[in-house]
Amino acid sequence: MVSPAPRPPLAPGQIIDGFRLVEMLHEGGMAHVWACESDGSNPDRTGSADLPLVMKVPRIKGGEDPATIVGFEVEQMIMPTLSGPHVPRFVARGDFSSQPYIVMERIAGHSLRPRLAAAPLPLEEITRIGIGVATALHELHRQKLVHLDVKPSNVMFRPDGTVVMVDFGLSRHDQLPDLLDEEFSLPIGTGPYMSPEQVQFVRNDARSDLFALGVMLYHFTTGARPFGAPETVRGLRRRLHTVPVPPRALRPDCPPWLQEIILRCLEVDPEQRWQTGAQLAWAFKDPKQVRLTERAVRNDTGRRIDRLRRWFAAIGPARRRDPAQGATSQIMKSPIVVAAVDVDSAAPGLLDQLSETVRRVLVMEPGARLACVSVMRTGRIAGDDLVDAAGESRHVKQLVGLKHWARPLARTLSLAEGQVTFHVLEAPEPAAAIVEFAQRNQVDHIVMGARGNSALRRYLGSVSSQVVAQAECTVTVVRE
Repeated sequence: MVSPAPRPPLAPGQIIDGFRLVEMLHEGGMAHVWACESDGSNPDRTGSADLPLVMKVPRIKGGEDPATIVGFEVEQMIMPTLSGPHVPRFVARGDFSSQPYIVMERIAGHSLRPRLAAAPLPLEEITRIGIGVATALHELHRQKLVHLDVKPSNVMFRPDGTVVMVDFGLSRHDQLPDLLDEEFSLPIGTGPYMSPEQVQFVRNDARSDLFALGVMLYHFTTGARPFGAPETVRGLRRRLHTVPVPPRALRPDCPPWLQEIILRCLEVDPEQRWQTGAQLAWAFKDPKQVRLTERAVRNDTGRRIDRLRRWFAAIGPARRRDPAQGATSQIMKSPIVVAAVDVDSAAPGLLDQLSETVRRVLVMEPGARLACVSVMRTGRIAGDDLVDAAGESRHVKQLVGLKHWARPLARTLSLAEGQVTFHVLEAPEPAAAIVEFAQRNQVDHIVMGARGNSALRRYLGSVSSQVVAQAECTVTVVRE
């Protein structure tokens, strides 16, 4: 059998399938990344003419780790399935039979990797990172993808601050073949960030990405890695029984709510972690409503007897792979539900019916998080009266009314502290405020009331009809 002739090295000005190489941006151990541009010869790619582009080309000289080549095939499979602002736009791909490559949008911003050298970072920056990355991961999980290689170098930023996840060579898509799982029998990932289940060969749990985000947050908060940088399987398995040093022991100004968030991300058992990226992002946005547990006040790694128990548990049977588990399954089991409540003017009967409907939804979704929302209508210009005739704050009064409405519901369902939160939005247009709140917080279901019909309401359009028309999630409208 005659071996194929070696390919000549790539060079600026070279044209590959209608793309002209401009300059090499990055020379890595697994791939080279080139700035490129469309030469206009392919009419199918005219839409990319004004888009800044990069071409990713695998390094193939012989003797590479086979996982490198398989991972590039995986990325070629996955990228055309992804969309939205949190991933680079896919443009084209080339086959291994000629010249393998992926052409995609060039992200103008920077990655998180340089920030490692600056750790520990300010708490405000850690919060921004937590919200941005958790939001991006939730959108990937909604698209049936588990990233499985979340680390600072794979987190980039658009100029407006939007987080973009890159490098999907180790990822798993619910509806595509898992080539890495089929061909390799060792844990695959980046050592410091791999989740316990990845170490045990489970690749279909989206909560693995939240564990990796917890590792990043720990490093950015303390300047240290929670599990070091292991290079052997034995070293990787230590995270199955090792509890990280609490962040507050390394950084005294770390607030208890942040330690709670980070250590919950790093739980060995995925059931004890944040269940979705949206719920994790929400915790960062509203830290006052984070439920604090013993994690928040922990100041050491625990008693020796507890460490022995964890060690014995870790040498037991490995986690079984659940074929029903997937990127979207956890989102479906742990949705965010908004109850939009007009506490000021809704009739008591409607409020009762709304409460009963929300109760039924939460009974069917025991892992759900409930956000009770009310809108305080304000004018479009400054000068609104923020107090009522008795001199009481309208905002506080509405918040108290919202909590009063939710109290029987929380008691009936035994909702834990932190599983239900309360939000008074100040806006001139209630419908727009509810829709924007739902979009910003990746809400899955809105339950709201609708008052009786009237000629004026039919003419202008009711708040509920506007929310139904504009919201991207499920909306249930309740009438008396």
